[in-house]
Amino acid sequence: MNSTHLSVRLATVGQHVESGSRLADIGSDHAYLPINLALNGVIDYAVVGEVRQGPLENSKHEIAKEGLTDKLHPRLADGLAAIEPDDNVDHITIAGMGGALISHILETGKDKLTGKEKLILQPNVGEENVRRWLQSYGYTITAEEILAEDGHTYEIIVGQKLADQPEYSRADLFFGPHLRQEKNTVFLQKWRDELSQKKVILKNIQQSQKSEPEKIEQFTTEIKMIEEMLEGEG
Repeated sequence: MNSTHLSVRLATVGQHVESGSRLADIGSDHAYLPINLALNGVIDYAVVGEVRQGPLENSKHEIAKEGLTDKLHPRLADGLAAIEPDDNVDHITIAGMGGALISHILETGKDKLTGKEKLILQPNVGEENVRRWLQSYGYTITAEEILAEDGHTYEIIVGQKLADQPEYSRADLFFGPHLRQEKNTVFLQKWRDELSQKKVILKNIQQSQKSEPEKIEQFTTEIKMIEEMLEGEG
């Protein structure tokens, strides 16, 4: 993968970035996504945030190589601290991390959010954490995607503040309100695999000498939810 040929995962994230937007890409990983968007004329301004010097230098190198130093601005900062008021950012992408970390980045940097940003989030795991954070702060989940690439399943969650926020059920937060309606083949396969894994884990907990009633209740509830969702899907 490089800035010219993105992975399917990153390319799908990029499809949710609107033309002419001002982007902040947090944890950018070589700045491949903002470089690709800039080269294709989708954006002409982006903040590239990195929390460590090594990745920052990688981003600087890639940006300079493509002659985009006037459009893409790499900064060493923790999470949303990379964003400054004058940036007038209206899109934020955070991709390729766990859902708990993405939620932490949003929580610790929430003073940087105006509520006008489109949040495009791609957790590798822990998607429910992200949906719960969005719900807690009044964001509507306006779009979701699920895809398989190189043996992994990835979900993309887009959050925006709208006039009316829908009420999300536990199942909406667990499966994704859009994904559970669409139920494409990648989604169904993911949850069949999850169901098998959770049954094994529950059996091991039940057979353990250590009493863990909360975990037993959690896995029992989740297994029932998955089974009900999959019922009739073949």
